[in-house]
Amino acid sequence: MNKLVTLMLAASAAFAGNAFAQSDAPYAPLTTDIQARTPYSAYVQDSRGVIARNPFGLCWRTGYWTPADAVPGCDAPLCVAPEKLENGKCVAPPPPPPPPAPPVAETPAPTPAPAPVPTSEKVSYSADAFFDFDKAVLKPAGKAALDDLTSKLGDMNLEVIIAVGHTDSIGTDAYNQKLSIRRAEAVKTYLKGKGVEENRIYTEGKGEKQPEADNKTSAGRAKNRRVEIEVVGTRTVNK
Repeated sequence: MNKLVTLMLAASAAFAGNAFAQSDAPYAPLTTDIQARTPYSAYVQDSRGVIARNPFGLCWRTGYWTPADAVPGCDAPLCVAPEKLENGKCVAPPPPPPPPAPPVAETPAPTPAPAPVPTSEKVSYSADAFFDFDKAVLKPAGKAALDDLTSKLGDMNLEVIIAVGHTDSIGTDAYNQKLSIRRAEAVKTYLKGKGVEENRIYTEGKGEKQPEADNKTSAGRAKNRRVEIEVVGTRTVNK
């Protein structure tokens, strides 16, 4: 009888010694705390497949346990959704992509500046309205006509003004040539006084060489006595 008791105590001690050898604590009885059911794991389990723990809360491993056998709550962390266990660590899923940026309103293309339009305007004035007979001094009516002309230069990029004097056929060619030049120069002098740059005003005298009508009649000679003014430049036209 004593031998039988001795054998039972020895078997109990051997089983307890083996359990203590597999635990992380120097001593602890087998526990049946409710844990994840792992019927095929390398941990000590009870008959229900629940991993046994020692009093320190550590899971009891079997002798053939390897790190690959780790289970969450024992040798692997318990991950809280939406985290997932990857390579022994709880890994959170990547953040969702940011919402698409609102469409950027296209900046309207700047309105192109209006293109300058070349212009050439030619006006013919009666010399009788500009000057007294055989004179080269501007009369008030002539000055008023030139004032109106210069007022229209404000929206123009002026290049040049050409003033050309003409006479009828009464008198010699030489005299009429000089008279036509003096009258063109009188126009230039007045335009300079109105702020037009001198280097943009050209004068020319044609005398009686370019008649517009028959010099045999008084009406024809009146048409031939004239001052032609041509303005050349560009204007900006808004579309």
